[in-house]
Amino acid sequence: MKYWILLASACLVAGCATDEPVETAADDEARLAAQLAGYEPAGPPVSCVNLRDLDGNRSAGETAIVFDGRGGRKWVNRPPAGCPSLEFGRALRTRTSGSQLCRNDIATVFDPVSRIEYGGCGLGDFEPYRRVRG
Repeated sequence: MKYWILLASACLVAGCATDEPVETAADDEARLAAQLAGYEPAGPPVSCVNLRDLDGNRSAGETAIVFDGRGGRKWVNRPPAGCPSLEFGRALRTRTSGSQLCRNDIATVFDPVSRIEYGGCGLGDFEPYRRVRG
């Protein structure tokens, strides 16, 4: 009987182990650098951006959200407490109080088909980047 209990326990432990690598902050920074290739900082961070100037978004892991802007701009937002990653099939919904997206506005990561929410975060400042002229 003890043999079967030990065997079952070993199988459960082996089944819980995964070979998936754990992403680190360094991995997130590498993803962000790849998304900003060909872009350079375009000034100091700002607390708000106009919604009409934003075209889309994607994450660089859990440490940053990159918002595509009009006119060859990108805006990098680093939520102070992090934010769930915008993996395939996930979207970002924001709650704003006006026509601007601002620091401390709430962003929720969810599945647009099933409406399952994966978590949310408060946004930080927006760092502007512009396409490098070459």
